[in-house]
Amino acid sequence: MYGCPSPVRAGDAAGRVADVTTTDTASPVTGVTPSWWAPAATLRERLSAPYPPAAPAAGPAAGPRTRSAVEQACESVRSARLGADARLVAALAAEPPARLAGRLAKPQWAVFVEGAVTAAPETPEGVRAGAVTVPADAADGAAVFEPVLRPLVTAAVAELVEQAGTGGAEPGEVAVFAREYAHWLARRLAKAAARTLVVELAAARDAGDLSGATAADRFADFAARAGTRAGLARFFTGYPVLARLLARTCRHTARSGAELLTRLAADRRKLADALFGGRDPGPLTAVRLGLGDLHQQGRSVAVLRFADGSAVYKPRPVDQHALLDHMAGWLDAKVPGLGLRTPRWVAGDGYGWLEYIDHRTCRSLTEIDRFHRRQGALIALAYTLEGVDLHCENLLAHGDQPVLVDVETLLHPVLREGGTTRPDPAAGAHASSVHRTCLLPQLMLGELGAVDISALGGAPGGEFPNTRMIWEDAGTDRMRLVRRPAPFTGALNRPYSAATAPRSADRLAAVLAGFRTGYDAVVRHRDELSGPAAPLAAGADAVGRLVARPTVLYATLLEEATHPQVLRDGLDRDAMFAVLWAESDGDPARQALIEYEIADLWDGDVPVFFHRPGSPEVFASDGSPVDGVLDTSGLASARAKLATMSTVDRHAQEWIISATLASTEPGAAGPRHRVGRRARPAPAALSEPSALLAAATGIADEIAGRSVRGHGRVNWIGLEAVDDRWTVLPMGAGLAQGYTGVALFLAQFGALTGSARHTELARAALAPVPELVAAIAADPALSRAVGPGGFEGLGGVCYALARVATLVGDDLAACLPTALDALALAALGDDTPPDVSAGLAGALAALHAVHRERGLPQAAELADRIAERLLRLGPAGRPGDGLPERFGFAFGEAGIGWALTRHARFAGGPLGARAGAAGRARLTAALAAADRLDVGWCSGATGVVLAAADAGLCPQPADGPARDASRRLTEHPPVADLSLCHGELGIAEAVAALAGRGHAEARTSLTGRIGPVLGVLHDWGPRCGTPGHVPTPGLLTGLSGIGYQLLRLGFADTVPSVLLLDPAPGGG
Repeated sequence: MYGCPSPVRAGDAAGRVADVTTTDTASPVTGVTPSWWAPAATLRERLSAPYPPAAPAAGPAAGPRTRSAVEQACESVRSARLGADARLVAALAAEPPARLAGRLAKPQWAVFVEGAVTAAPETPEGVRAGAVTVPADAADGAAVFEPVLRPLVTAAVAELVEQAGTGGAEPGEVAVFAREYAHWLARRLAKAAARTLVVELAAARDAGDLSGATAADRFADFAARAGTRAGLARFFTGYPVLARLLARTCRHTARSGAELLTRLAADRRKLADALFGGRDPGPLTAVRLGLGDLHQQGRSVAVLRFADGSAVYKPRPVDQHALLDHMAGWLDAKVPGLGLRTPRWVAGDGYGWLEYIDHRTCRSLTEIDRFHRRQGALIALAYTLEGVDLHCENLLAHGDQPVLVDVETLLHPVLREGGTTRPDPAAGAHASSVHRTCLLPQLMLGELGAVDISALGGAPGGEFPNTRMIWEDAGTDRMRLVRRPAPFTGALNRPYSAATAPRSADRLAAVLAGFRTGYDAVVRHRDELSGPAAPLAAGADAVGRLVARPTVLYATLLEEATHPQVLRDGLDRDAMFAVLWAESDGDPARQALIEYEIADLWDGDVPVFFHRPGSPEVFASDGSPVDGVLDTSGLASARAKLATMSTVDRHAQEWIISATLASTEPGAAGPRHRVGRRARPAPAALSEPSALLAAATGIADEIAGRSVRGHGRVNWIGLEAVDDRWTVLPMGAGLAQGYTGVALFLAQFGALTGSARHTELARAALAPVPELVAAIAADPALSRAVGPGGFEGLGGVCYALARVATLVGDDLAACLPTALDALALAALGDDTPPDVSAGLAGALAALHAVHRERGLPQAAELADRIAERLLRLGPAGRPGDGLPERFGFAFGEAGIGWALTRHARFAGGPLGARAGAAGRARLTAALAAADRLDVGWCSGATGVVLAAADAGLCPQPADGPARDASRRLTEHPPVADLSLCHGELGIAEAVAALAGRGHAEARTSLTGRIGPVLGVLHDWGPRCGTPGHVPTPGLLTGLSGIGYQLLRLGFADTVPSVLLLDPAPGGG
């Protein structure tokens, strides 16, 4: 349906132009001109109509609205795909409405609007009679405009009643439905039109056109006049795109409402038998409309309440509920006592009905334990069935039963992902893991942070990550739109309140036990599932929804599409929707969907696509086939997964379950890491280099075992901190938490031990880096987004490249010049932070190491430029001011001062002298603030002491703040966390630095720390700096950092400090 339209010619004979031009005199009845509706035509409609206008001879003309750079680029791409160049698009934008109307057939939505306008009150008094009370919730403030749009609602209700009557619906039930529908539709139309009406309200107020003694009186005057026949005619003539949106919403929802009532009348006997135990539930008494998103021309889920019971109406097939019902029954038969509950259902032709299940809490800890065990088994079943998008709103807690009440994404296929580098095997493993189901904690990210929307999470509290529209001073002439955070109220997916929640350890144990039981049952009986007549094959025709993009993206586009600037001309709205091309850059699968998405968005719907699990075919919301989206079917993916399920895979999925649940623990989120509790006592082991190497060997082997291989590269799934929240992700390229940090440890281990296996693993981990840095260097905006930091940015990537190239092969350094080009772009942005972790100081220190390792003049030149930038920045403040973290190493003064003192040694001359003086001043301030800091490396005293020792500011014997900070570290008891970032081995690095500068207390402390570390490793394993000490491969908080520091403690002459971004001893 939405392939390219027939080619168009940009120009016609003058006589033909005259033939298609209409007269444009306003109608005395409606008050609108015959062509008022024409500017609402879409780009596709204008291109497909005959007799296109001639392109302007002077080149492209300005469009109706100024476009952003992204809109211009995306509009150009889309127009070219539709067969129109920029000059033709400009001609279409300049075409007079009368001429355009002559090329197009008058649409039915325009006829509907004219009928509603004709029926509108002639005088303001007829509008005032229906005034609405200002809602208590400011988010609902748009409702004050309902009287203005009441003629549209009245016309829509009339259409619904007529169509439902023709379909055989019972008149009494039609009346009940129509009453609820009128209220719901009025709110929806007012919300869509409010932004534009507020603009008109402000214009009338500023022009002095409003009457009334108070702000509320003047608003009432505006609304009363706007809702008259003349007022609506002016309004819709000025905003024909809005008129189109409102009219199509009315007509589509009226048709879908009548469709529901017709289906209810036809299916009542089936509903009584299947959902109500054979009894008739009685007459319809109430309806809840618009539950969930609108799809397929205004259709949405509804709950129907009868005199004796309720039912849920689904306007899409319920085939997947039948599949879940079948599979849950199969698993119940294999796991005695499991008893998973699924809703009863009735299938219609393209729609269905579900049993209404209410929310119930558990009455005891025993019931809560059963709930979580069943939830674990449900995770195993959803994993087997390739289920996705099973978030908190799709699961209902009914006592000790977790019930999936909205199932349409089982046997979901995997879409190809676009990208700047070769495919990531870890991303593929993550995309097919238990995490994909959304039953486990999963973050929705936004401008304000993140919130867990999963079926196991979804707890109320906090705020949505995006703002919502709020109407301040609604019902007055000062009414205006503002954006405010919205509270996150959660869903009904939890069977307990926060006060009665189980202990985290108990919840994890129950979920894991249920998962193992379900997973092992599937593996034991997999032959029953995989055959041609098996339960999986029965799902081949179970129509499912294809989730191509996050719904929040569509919701954002629909909300912005109500801005008045895009409601005057359809080409403006088209240009805004064309930004989907930016979201699909380098992604052919999603590019194939764009025209269908835009068509749905024009209808005010959230775009939706469907598939049959037994086929790779994809269908748009109107049933049109969409080519080029899927490589394989969902059923084929499920069968392939079933064949590979094993004990090894189960352990991998259990790690993801443990990691995601740990990420939601109280205290897991926060802006900075903190040193945790003391280590549990463990017998000290002999702290010889051989013992340290043996411990590092175990860690290197564990990391190798966790690797995911494919497409000529290796990567890992890790537990990472993102926007102060922990989440499970395929590892990115960063040094701190990414695969370059892992590669550095493996390369150092391989070089030290001669292990070719670990060396090759390091090389394979860095395989995508040349493509990655080339793509970043070619895109200045992307470079700035990545940032220059030494641990969380391109500085760290350059450091790892230089070090690994020295360790395992010079060929890896071939892309370093390109990486340095990208680093230069990132470092010279206007708002680049100054710190070590993500900013300039980290880039500066990394460049010193790169120059020492590889001797590149480019690195030295860039280091001088960055040092000059840092010298122009003032200090964060005095030691007693502000947040103590400002004086730490990774994010504050100590790190910046350290980088400058290093540059003093690196550069020499006047620049070096200035850098040295500034650096020492910052370090002195940081030392003075050290007593207020935590003990960790990243934000605490460990980092300050390490920086000061490297800069020569902690002499032996020391006095003052340097002595106090040093003593604090040497006397600090061992901690349970072994990580570099804020754990025991980070502290050990600073103590070792002091020992290397002659501190006798530090030497004694270091000797006393290494043995217990080895003891903890032996008894408890490598406890990472993550929530729950869950093992993760990364450097600063994970296994790689622990392993690397063990090598450094045992072989300090060979292994340089990674926390100081040191080059190899003696250079490269």
